[in-house]
Amino acid sequence: MGRLAELAGVAKPVVYDHFGTRNGLLAALYQDFDERQTAIIDAAIAASRPTLKDKARVIAASYVDCVLTQGREMPDVLSALNGSPELATLKRQYEQAFIAKCRTILAPFSGPGGVSAGGLWAMLGAADSLSHAVVAGDLTEEQARDELIEVIVAMVKRSR
Repeated sequence: MGRLAELAGVAKPVVYDHFGTRNGLLAALYQDFDERQTAIIDAAIAASRPTLKDKARVIAASYVDCVLTQGREMPDVLSALNGSPELATLKRQYEQAFIAKCRTILAPFSGPGGVSAGGLWAMLGAADSLSHAVVAGDLTEEQARDELIEVIVAMVKRSR
């Protein structure tokens, strides 16, 4: 918090008044990043063709690109989010929001019961693992996106 105040050229109490605690600052950083990434996926979904493959392609590309956009700082923020119960709860809320968004996007292509909650959580786990494999250099962006598209399409087809 002190370093932030120094970089912003304000007194330390100003930062504490605005964010309250270190956790408040981390939550604000994560929220800002999430809002920007949500706007990107929303625009891409709106511009995509109304097919399952195109919607899956946007979800996959958006997730992989989001992880790659994080740079060095956001993984540290995400790690810190898991470090306290209140921030872990916040992260979980953002994960649930992403799953709800995907459920809505994929609903027109699924069966009457929609895509299962288990399938959506599995998709999120696959998206996370594939994206981090790209960051580690184990996969290319294209390989991760293509695999995630297949995971999403298969998950939706199982729901029919």
